[in-house]
Order: sequence, then C-alpha cells, then structure tokens
Amino acid sequence: MLTGTCHCGAAHWTLEGDPGSITACNCTLCRRYGALWAYDHVDERIRLAGPTNAYTRSGKDDPSLEILFCPTCACVLAWRGLRASAAGRTRIAVNVRLAPPDTVADLPIDHFDGLHTFEDLPRDGHCVRDMWF
Repeated sequence: MLTGTCHCGAAHWTLEGDPGSITACNCTLCRRYGALWAYDHVDERIRLAGPTNAYTRSGKDDPSLEILFCPTCACVLAWRGLRASAAGRTRIAVNVRLAPPDTVADLPIDHFDGLHTFEDLPRDGHCVRDMWF
C-alpha cells in the first residue's frame, strides 16, 4: 500500500495494490501544481482522509473534476471526477509527490498532453525519481 500526506500531516491518502504507471500532465492546472498522478476510483483502491477543500476550474460552465487540497498547508492531494460513470464509479487520482520518495521512485512515468492534443505521449523511460527536480 502506498500512502501520501500533506506537509502539515492533517490530510492523507492511501492507494492499495499496484499503482501502475504515474502520469505527468502538462495541462494548465497540473503543470502549475507539479503533481504526478496515480489513478483509480473513489473508495475502491484509493481513500482520502482528513480535511480537504476543493477547487474547480473557473471559467468552465460544467467542470469535470475538482482539485482537493489541504486547507491548512495547501498541498494538492488529489483530483476527483465530478460525474460518475455509467457503472456508478467516480475517477480519482492522488498526487504521488506526497508519498515517501523511496516508495514511488521506480514507478514509470507516462506523459499526457492535457494542454494541446489530450493524448498520451510515447514513454521515454523516465520514472518518478527523474521528476523530483
């Protein structure tokens, strides 16, 4: 199980099982937050605990997700979809930058072009450890 916690320790997440590859996205939010995402569904393999506030993208009539952050230290914990799928499941992703570095260092990175094409980019062999700085 992976765990991540905000800087002040008030909020955290857990992810059970293999997190798979981690996504680095260049959309207008992700590049500003510097987040690296591991995905699943709300209350399945990912669970959040502690206080969070939410931000939805301004200027969108019907935003599709919200960013969850600690109200005390402002660390970005996760994003959560605002609409469930037909099967009733809601997507969520946690920010693996909040995990202890040695637990996520070797996870492969996938790049997603959320700014222009909204497509996955070819793997370049990088892993989380390459993205710390």
